[in-house]
Amino acid sequence: MISRYSLLIALSIFLALVMALMPLPFSFEPFRPDWVLLVLMYWSLAVPHRINIGTAWVVGLLIDLASGSPLGVNSLTYSICIFVTASNFQKIRNFSLWQQSLLIGLFLTLYHLMQFWLNHFLLGVYFNPQYLWPVLTGTLSWVWLFLLLRKYRRHFRIR
Repeated sequence: MISRYSLLIALSIFLALVMALMPLPFSFEPFRPDWVLLVLMYWSLAVPHRINIGTAWVVGLLIDLASGSPLGVNSLTYSICIFVTASNFQKIRNFSLWQQSLLIGLFLTLYHLMQFWLNHFLLGVYFNPQYLWPVLTGTLSWVWLFLLLRKYRRHFRIR
């Protein structure tokens, strides 16, 4: 049976999926933060016993299917990023919010470079520096997303 906490976490991931797939003006599209990965990283830091690599794999598969990217690219990269955050959650929790933001920026860089490498291998895509804009916007939005999701977690007493 699915617990109330799991449903509330799934709702936040669903909203992140909607934000990731919502159309933006063409000029803003390169700056879209990776909302789904940010939300998954928050939950893997806050409640690592509820969000794991399997969850990241399934959510990545949903993103692959919804966005039309090669099947498994987001699944693999999400899983690796969540593995790193979940295995180091006790250390990362002790950092200040700004230090966490910089570390999340490093994880987002890892994510985008792995995604580029896989897309280059599979599709022959070439590197464009604009490919890393979501790293900057994701790093800057981490503080606000962290505070919002922490308030959500405390309000609904998700543990």
